[in-house]
Amino acid sequence: MATITFKDNPMTILGNEVQVGQEAPDFTVLANDLSEFRLADSQNKVRIISVIPSIDTGVCDAQTRRFNEEAGSIDNVEVLTISADLPFAQRRWCAASGLEHVQTLSDHKDLSFGLAYGLVMEELRLLARAVFVIDSKGTIVHAEYVSEGTDHPDYEKAIAAAKTAE
Repeated sequence: MATITFKDNPMTILGNEVQVGQEAPDFTVLANDLSEFRLADSQNKVRIISVIPSIDTGVCDAQTRRFNEEAGSIDNVEVLTISADLPFAQRRWCAASGLEHVQTLSDHKDLSFGLAYGLVMEELRLLARAVFVIDSKGTIVHAEYVSEGTDHPDYEKAIAAAKTAE
């Protein structure tokens, strides 16, 4: 299990860390309209899953915007930004941001995604920062657990993995 800190404080991480090459675990999160969304709902596409602690922070905002920009230039890719924010906060942020290539999803209800991917910071009940790329067949082709929650992920590696995934 990766060691993860948030503002230099060690976090207890709950759930199961995933590895490149394994089948992506399914999960259930909430869309901004409170409907359920499952990974299986986006089959036959390459998925970039951008995981952030909270949409209302600078690094999380920048990460979401960066993947939105990049996704516009990649065929057959869907960007899912997942946090433990309430769907209402995500909807408000989306309305103000005008982004068109990213879908924000909430894991607030039962942390289904965070537990399935080993990202729940127990002390904060937030998700640790990470990026996953899942190919159209459901295999994880890129996994990055960012060791410090206030740092940016390696955008270039994730985008390169998405561009070469089938």
